[in-house]
Amino acid sequence: MEQLQGNREPHELASQIAHLIVQDFDQYMWDFREVTARAPIRFQNRDWHGIQADQKKRMSLYKRRISRIARKIQREMGKDAANDSLWQLVKAQYKALSLLRYEYELSESFYNSVCRKVIGNMGADIDCMFVEDEHLHREFRSEAPIFRRFEWQEPNVKLMEKLLLSLPIKGEFEDVSRDAAYISGRLEEDVLFSYKPDKESHIDLLESVFYRNKGAYVVGRFWISDRYLPFIIPLLHNQNGVFADTLITDTDTASIIFSFTRSYFMVDVSIPSEFVHFLKTIMPEKPYGDLYNSIGFSKHGKTEMYRNFVQHLKSSTDQFVIAPGIKGMVMSVFTLPSYNIVFKLIKDQFDPPKTTNKAHVKSRYKLVSMHDRVGRMADTHEFEHFVFPRERFSQELIDELLTVASSIIHLTDEHVVIDHLYTERKMTPLNLFLEDANPDEAEEVVEEYGNTIKQLAAANIFPGDMLLKNFGVTRHRRVVFYDYDEIGFLTDYHFRWLPEAEGPEDIYASGPWFAVGPNDVFPEEFKHFLIGREDIREIFFELHADLFEPKFWIDMQQKQINKEIVDVFPYRRRQRFSNAVC
Repeated sequence: MEQLQGNREPHELASQIAHLIVQDFDQYMWDFREVTARAPIRFQNRDWHGIQADQKKRMSLYKRRISRIARKIQREMGKDAANDSLWQLVKAQYKALSLLRYEYELSESFYNSVCRKVIGNMGADIDCMFVEDEHLHREFRSEAPIFRRFEWQEPNVKLMEKLLLSLPIKGEFEDVSRDAAYISGRLEEDVLFSYKPDKESHIDLLESVFYRNKGAYVVGRFWISDRYLPFIIPLLHNQNGVFADTLITDTDTASIIFSFTRSYFMVDVSIPSEFVHFLKTIMPEKPYGDLYNSIGFSKHGKTEMYRNFVQHLKSSTDQFVIAPGIKGMVMSVFTLPSYNIVFKLIKDQFDPPKTTNKAHVKSRYKLVSMHDRVGRMADTHEFEHFVFPRERFSQELIDELLTVASSIIHLTDEHVVIDHLYTERKMTPLNLFLEDANPDEAEEVVEEYGNTIKQLAAANIFPGDMLLKNFGVTRHRRVVFYDYDEIGFLTDYHFRWLPEAEGPEDIYASGPWFAVGPNDVFPEEFKHFLIGREDIREIFFELHADLFEPKFWIDMQQKQINKEIVDVFPYRRRQRFSNAVC
């Protein structure tokens, strides 16, 4: 190894750096758990604004911690900060320190973030970083079970009451017997009608409760007929006490609750791998990355997504293509047909009439990452210096990317390197979905489209550009907004009625004959451009006519001004046991 600055001994310095990173990772986890631990008290006190503030604070911890330790290491390493051979030694020392840690996988992602922050312009370096999963999702197990087991018994209403009374919930139940009867009845309808329990049947409930916004989710699994079914009880807390809102026993709804379109849960996780493996038993199709994201470890979720992508490249041969749909004015999007992710990069120049800039677009993606996505905005991962195999790119695609974003594209004989991009879950653009939809499918997703706009408004989000092409349809037929360059807070806009024309000169004027401010919005105009097909447009008008009047938007703004958190449930309202107001 080449001589280090100041004749320092390489192994000694590597050990020092590795220990510094471990210490900072431990501090990060302590801070993370300290914020998370406040959730039960927030729920008990019905402090909904407090839990949302904690969610945002927890998300900011990682970046602050990485920046702090990176500066310290840069001072320690001096001119050797970018020395690959030294970093290989650091990696080896760090691996020895973290191999048997319960959070070993999180610690590897933390190390990767520090390494890249210190070195700077660096992709995923397999020699200096933990790029591949060397442990194949190794699972640590705690000494005591992380779940409580309830053996099946009849009548099951008594079992449900026993189960509810055992929960570590802070706050008195409104009516345990009533809720036990609700759960028992729903279990009969949704599960016991099709499956018959036997002496092996049981329910496992995780000891930790999952908190998000106004909800506390009891998460478990029901072993019946040689299979696991989800067993999830969302709890709410109104002025009369805590109550069970529904029972979820199907994988699709469970997956939606843990969706990439929702904010992360606040949940006490002692051994992340053990928790994730439990969740995998009730959502086997859910990627590991999504499960880590859902419990708050989004940086490791990003690592898992990248590792999965690299493995997929090794087992596939198709080429990257421009993503289906209308090309964006601000973003260029490409994908691998065989993979469920799209890659989005910001163009060098934006097509008219867009007048924004790159910094603003990045700030919009940051806003979404920190905001409550209410199941209607897709989560993204931001990457720098992403390396692709050039052989998987057609010359046509390379030419397209160089045309729109040459400043961030670098080519070698073997690689295409993109300085900055976002990854996002692949969805079917709403406009394309409607082209092939039958009348029933069209009505379903058009209703969803309007609900998406309304639920975003309930979360103080105005999409800006609400054209169909900016929304996607998930495999669960949920409609999700994914074009963020014009997104803003609802309360920043001024919703107005269109003034009446006073004469022919107003009617036939080439532009508005009245003053229009930069944030003025005229909802009456939405009906002219939101939906083109007449039959679908009529359905939308029937279901969501209130969107075309300023009153709806002004009322939503007032709710925000009044600090009201509007209820948005990750399951259908018809699934709720009652219409109790929280």
